[in-house]
Amino acid sequence: MINRYPMWKYIMLLVIVVLSVVYAAPAFYGEDPAIQVSGTNKATITPAVINEVKDTLNNANLKYRSVREEGPNLLMVRFFDPNTQLKAKDYVKAALGNNYTVALNLASSTPEWLRALGAQPIKLGLDLRGGVHFLLYVDAKSTIAKRTQGDMRSIGKALRDKKIRYSGLRHRPNGSITINFRDESSLEQALPVLAQQFAELTFTKNDQAGVYQLNGVLSPAILVKEQQAIVDQTMMVLRNRINELGVSEPIVQQQGKDRISVDLPGIQDATQAKRIIGGTATLEFHLVDEKHDLSAALAGDMPAGSRIYKMSSGQPILLYNQVVLKGSAVTSATSSFGQDGRPVVNIRISGPQVSYFTRTTAENIGKRMAIVYVETKADSKLVAGKVVSTSRKVQKVISAPVIQSALPSSFQITGLDDAQEARSLSMQLRAGALPATISYLAESTVGPSLGKENIHKGILSIEIGFGLIVIFMALYYRLFGVFADLALLFNLVLLVAILSLLGATLTLPGIAGILLTLGMAVDANVLIFERVREELRNGMSIQASIHVGYEKAFATIVDAQVTTLIAAVALFSLGSGPVKGFAVTLTIGLLTSMFTAITGTRAIVNLLYGGRPHSKHLSIGIKLTKQ
Repeated sequence: MINRYPMWKYIMLLVIVVLSVVYAAPAFYGEDPAIQVSGTNKATITPAVINEVKDTLNNANLKYRSVREEGPNLLMVRFFDPNTQLKAKDYVKAALGNNYTVALNLASSTPEWLRALGAQPIKLGLDLRGGVHFLLYVDAKSTIAKRTQGDMRSIGKALRDKKIRYSGLRHRPNGSITINFRDESSLEQALPVLAQQFAELTFTKNDQAGVYQLNGVLSPAILVKEQQAIVDQTMMVLRNRINELGVSEPIVQQQGKDRISVDLPGIQDATQAKRIIGGTATLEFHLVDEKHDLSAALAGDMPAGSRIYKMSSGQPILLYNQVVLKGSAVTSATSSFGQDGRPVVNIRISGPQVSYFTRTTAENIGKRMAIVYVETKADSKLVAGKVVSTSRKVQKVISAPVIQSALPSSFQITGLDDAQEARSLSMQLRAGALPATISYLAESTVGPSLGKENIHKGILSIEIGFGLIVIFMALYYRLFGVFADLALLFNLVLLVAILSLLGATLTLPGIAGILLTLGMAVDANVLIFERVREELRNGMSIQASIHVGYEKAFATIVDAQVTTLIAAVALFSLGSGPVKGFAVTLTIGLLTSMFTAITGTRAIVNLLYGGRPHSKHLSIGIKLTKQ
């Protein structure tokens, strides 16, 4: 029997169908506008907190669907519409204070048993959910130029320390550093010293016509590395700041070599978003006041020139007011391990503050120096039933290591407990302030009502396209057309399930890719069915026509799908956000359509006709009877 599948293949197809239905099901349950409340600073969700949230919403006449815990230290409040959700977020945040984070969210209404299996709804993009989009330009070149200016000062100090005389030191507009010497001997002495201490700079000699000069430039590889590091650090800072907006699923991604795309689903206030994204946060280095008694200062006997700060753990510490070094001087901070195997943080600084910092640390070896994180935060308070926004300055000590030696422009912070603390400290040192100036190239706002309309139109387009294809195939190919329709439905379910499992974000272009996939999926079946009809017209038997039709159409289908797949991969590799969304659904759809059109319909045909070797009629849209 040529048109028979082994039992294991039918079982495999059945398992795939069941799994596809399970993981595609959440997409049809929809989502509820919600806010999620989680505790910070060791605060937890307690029954008292839940009651306070309910009382706040009831007093503000904000109707909610449910208030319940949906995870460890996570409270989810569901609403009936997005407008109530946006208002409730401000009220709840003002009522709970700074110990709780209140984030906007779209909570899935998927049943608990499906979520237990890991089935989650497809994430919706900005054009479907609504929110704010920014396209930012990162001025990395200016930051690199400032860094080389700092290197210039350090080069001068290094030469003076080695008592190597030079006659001139200049920083050129292209970022290079020029050092002039009076004689060749000084140049030859300086070259190995600078090559060792400033390995990232490439030094070349210019000793023609009585000119003794060294030119130092960052190599192209280092330039690319530095620019990428600045963009990565900028994205990290932006993510940290976006957390203050309470966005549950922000999208911060690089576009090109110096641009960053920021999507904030659920945010409607672009002004607030820009203020927080471009807000100020910095670092300060203070000496620890170890001369005076901390207990006396806590009791009210505060020494002049000092004040009490708090560590991240909440423990008080007495620091001098004088700022030894500001965070703007920190150009890089990375975590690693020292020679003794203990974790350290490597710091690099530049600018006019370096000389004072070096001198101060030289005078205070063996004493502690604290690193203070300073940030301006926006708070919300309930005043006479209205939400009032205020700002406050937050200062906390993230580390207070002991000064081991006079610190130059590059030094290490030691005395850390573990590698995790080192990574955290380096991240906070880098994320205190933006490493480069950012400017807004584009800005757009999508309202929740427009997002809802986009979803409706997108789903409607799929329904209409799917319906027209189903009707045409059933009328033109009769029973075989129904087989193709079943495979097409399975293809759509399988595609949605894969998108859900991959955590892909669905956008309007993605919906267009799904619609195109539906048409191309049927195209494969059309090629197969027409080949079967051709063999029937040539007088071949029904069983042989089915077998030959599927076998000979396979190569043509693969050729057509592969050429389209190449175009889809090119779109994904070279395109930006919307184009990539289209390419993702098209690529996945091409793979699923080949599976369903070839294996899926063949399984149904084999199941119905494979066990009937003497069939005299084939319902494929032509009036031919075979013996």
